[in-house]
Amino acid sequence: MMTHEDLASVRTVDLTTFGRKTGFARSVEIWWFHVDSRFIITGTPGPRDWLANVRADPRVLIGVQGTRIEATAHEVVDRELRKLVFSQRETRWYATQSEFRQLVEEAPMIEIILNDTTRPAGFDVRRRAELI
Repeated sequence: MMTHEDLASVRTVDLTTFGRKTGFARSVEIWWFHVDSRFIITGTPGPRDWLANVRADPRVLIGVQGTRIEATAHEVVDRELRKLVFSQRETRWYATQSEFRQLVEEAPMIEIILNDTTRPAGFDVRRRAELI
């Protein structure tokens, strides 16, 4: 099983959210960052289905190197944390896409709280819609 440190060393993960209208699992390959002992997913400014889904249902799955981990996500609205995230060397690419101010104010951003990093997720995402 992957440790917290192992997960922090990985850049690309599969984020699975559950559709706000259908409840169906929706996955996207995306970067995440380990900032201030937190796992953060962000993007360039603009609407994102994954963010809208998290707002409606905070339960997510994180897929990393063949393992799925149950987690909870919440939108990051704290301006200081948002500044910190976009000030990191690892997130420098985003500054080539948008101005720093715009990133801090408008970029989609969620924090991922891992439910248990020592075991894979225990439920079948194909059945998730049936559970609602």
